[in-house]
Amino acid sequence: MLSTLNLIRWKNLLMIALVQLLIKYALLEPFGASLTLSGVGIGLLIIATLCIAAAGNIINDINDVETDSINKPNKVIIGKLISEKAGYNLFLIFNLIGVSLGFYLSYSIEKHAFFSIFVVTSLLLYLYATYLKQLLIIGNIVVALLIALSLILVGIFDLLPGTTPQNKDTQLIFFKIIMDYAIFAFTINIIREIAKDIEDVNGDHKTGMYTLPIAIGRDRANIVLFVLSFIPLIGTIYYTISTLYKNPIAVLYFLIGIIAPLLYSTIKIFNAKSQKDYHHISNTLKFVMVCGMLSLLLYKYILLA
Repeated sequence: MLSTLNLIRWKNLLMIALVQLLIKYALLEPFGASLTLSGVGIGLLIIATLCIAAAGNIINDINDVETDSINKPNKVIIGKLISEKAGYNLFLIFNLIGVSLGFYLSYSIEKHAFFSIFVVTSLLLYLYATYLKQLLIIGNIVVALLIALSLILVGIFDLLPGTTPQNKDTQLIFFKIIMDYAIFAFTINIIREIAKDIEDVNGDHKTGMYTLPIAIGRDRANIVLFVLSFIPLIGTIYYTISTLYKNPIAVLYFLIGIIAPLLYSTIKIFNAKSQKDYHHISNTLKFVMVCGMLSLLLYKYILLA
């Protein structure tokens, strides 16, 4: 059971579930947005999202056995704790559940075309694991986009169907906030994926991958990573100054929980040399993601100011 939980990356799935719940119950519901999904509906959306993400993690591990045996030999699950056949069976089961729930949700809100989102996401995760991750930057962008999509899904399924000509301006405000968080998640994860590529460069090189550090060299890739790290840092500082300046609680939270760790990770990137350094940077950025999600709890202070 524990090996299966580790295979599907249960901690990452928990983060996705948490942010979807926060978007609905900390951002949308408290401020009277016109919503479509009931408690059961948002639960099914979360389960569908998590099942497809879990399937993506499984197929990724199946295709990464050789690379992980070099980069993370103690963390290899497929072939050691779970057979490859069992892994494929789990991949199919999770995909079937996720896509089926996506089909049900799309028809229950009378937005039949939305079903394609789940099918395309499942296909992209498979293509990423089997092909796209070997392409320069493309794999990084796909992963970051899909993580951002997990946030946008709440807006698509819960917010958009309840939009009318009378409330569209208010609904648009909430959707823009969700998009801001999705862009933040996308940016952080692009940086994190490149940091992980630099960390895993030895194993990736031996298995024929074509990641950024392999294409341009580790030192140049680190320069790219350093430059990119300023984007979320500057963006968050600007947002804090322009939007949160009247809310000392929110300003303090953003300074301590987001801006300070982002500044720290930028400094660490500048001085990074070893695999351990890049692993630490990756974990720091994951901490920033968690703090960013939890900032949704502050909107009762921000929007009511």
